[in-house]
Amino acid sequence: MKNRIYKISIAASLFLGTGFINIACNNSNLEDVENKGAFDTNNFFRNEQECFFALTGAYDVMRKYAGGFENMVTFFNAGSDDFYAGGGSSTDGAGIQGLSSYTLNSTTLPASYWRDYYQGISRANVLIQKVPLATIDDATKNRFIAESKALRALYYFDLIRMFGNIPLILEPFKASDDFYNVPQAPKSAVYSQIEADLVSAIPGLPATVPAGQKGRLTQGAAKALLGKVYLYNNKKSEAAAILADVNGTPGGTSQYGYKLVDSYASLWVTNNKFTTESIIEINHTNLGNSSWEIWGQGGDEGNSISIMTSIRSYNRKSTDAPDWVSGWAFNPVTEDLFNFMQGDPRLAPSIFNAKSLKQQNKIDYSEANMDSGYFLNKYLVTKDETTDLPGAPELNYRKNYILIRLADTYLMEAEALNGSGARAQALLDAVRTRVGLASVPVSLQAIKNERRREFIGEGHRWFDLVRWGDAPTVLASRGFKAGKNEVLPIPLPEMTGTILKQNLGY
Repeated sequence: MKNRIYKISIAASLFLGTGFINIACNNSNLEDVENKGAFDTNNFFRNEQECFFALTGAYDVMRKYAGGFENMVTFFNAGSDDFYAGGGSSTDGAGIQGLSSYTLNSTTLPASYWRDYYQGISRANVLIQKVPLATIDDATKNRFIAESKALRALYYFDLIRMFGNIPLILEPFKASDDFYNVPQAPKSAVYSQIEADLVSAIPGLPATVPAGQKGRLTQGAAKALLGKVYLYNNKKSEAAAILADVNGTPGGTSQYGYKLVDSYASLWVTNNKFTTESIIEINHTNLGNSSWEIWGQGGDEGNSISIMTSIRSYNRKSTDAPDWVSGWAFNPVTEDLFNFMQGDPRLAPSIFNAKSLKQQNKIDYSEANMDSGYFLNKYLVTKDETTDLPGAPELNYRKNYILIRLADTYLMEAEALNGSGARAQALLDAVRTRVGLASVPVSLQAIKNERRREFIGEGHRWFDLVRWGDAPTVLASRGFKAGKNEVLPIPLPEMTGTILKQNLGY
């Protein structure tokens, strides 16, 4: 069974990926299922409850941004100019180390960066096909379909940004399908589908959601994502228009209730979830009692960035130093970023200066791989935040991850306006005014600088550099090669026995 799953890796991603239930891999299961490996959807998706369970499964893939060792944020932070890979040693995590040094290949890249998102797409595809047949009122049915399309768009957007050349699958796979010969689609076709899914989804999504549904997608969330997609697809006028609809008057409250929070530092307070600035936010909890057996397998619900970026063997020696938990020391901050942030009020909420406190004998810690003495502050947690419920304490931190927030859509709109004009100036000013900084003349370079300062460690910098075409210059010292490292290698298990073609240079 193990060999079969690896050999038909696309199928494992695209129809075993519908795993709304857990099926143990044993001989009795293989004998009892007529189409081996296929989930019988005819006995599910019959009513609202079953469809909602399936929708929850489609949402669950969003944990990839901050969940598990192979989370998106620490991985792509390591590939940027603002962070090193870090960790216990230069061999601690072949994938994250390989991206940081640009020595990644199809074997060392974890397959989950491909597989997990195709699992999400598979789940969305089944929902889009099956929900219309269920016994549900039309309004709920339309919302479920809209959410499924928006999630499919999100997952395809991440795949195309990471890999460039990917298959475009819009129907659930069947056991009888020829999944060895699924071709890669032109990028233009994938982008067109992403945009079409989001445009179709927007009318079916609610403008806002009640407190008990925070985390579900809304019209504003879909529009913000569509604006981002347009920007990456170089459709700047379309991006500016729809982002303006999301943003409203810079510094004010938008039609969707979005507003910059007064305190930048408050965005990183664990219990301060789903603020007015949050547009797409992934909820993390200790209630799942995540354990090592399921960590990174899709069932764990904690924020893994917190333990991964925490300081190794941290010891508070003075009461005027934070009482951080000890962790694994991934993503140490570069000296270049620390120097770049001097004089900016966002420095302290973003970067913890352990070097200074150690020199003052207020703390002690063990220097790990590529230690700089500076650590990503946004996801650090104090000891009183450690769970007292069952499950591994390291795997159950509750700090949420915000995928898109209003400051992001402000600066994306300003960029889509080519960094010029009164509105672009107002958008830039609003982001700076919130942290007490004076206005600077708007330009594309000013927007680039502001994005670097505003989103430290949130997983956006690498994608920004690639989108701007700045990566070959900025990351040259890391080994970044133009025409190759703008995308990742397709994992070897996905290539084996299929017609997929590897990305150039790998």
